[in-house]
Amino acid sequence: MDEKVFRALVAAGAVRRVRIIADGARFHVEADTASGTLVAATGKGKPKTWSTLDASARWVRGFGIGSAQLDVSRWAPGQRALAL
Repeated sequence: MDEKVFRALVAAGAVRRVRIIADGARFHVEADTASGTLVAATGKGKPKTWSTLDASARWVRGFGIGSAQLDVSRWAPGQRALAL
């Protein structure tokens, strides 16, 4: 789900819950809707990631969402990303 779709879902009231998920040293955003869980994506369809928690939270807050769950069970702040 790209930013345009996410904004439309939020405006329609279709987003039930938002989660910021830490994986390695990166963060991504997932949104639960009636049809399932959607992952925030870039315009090219790849998962949108952030290197800091505050950047991902600012992105979520920019849509007017004031509450999000945070999952840091797989967070490894010292981990370096693989260059693929």
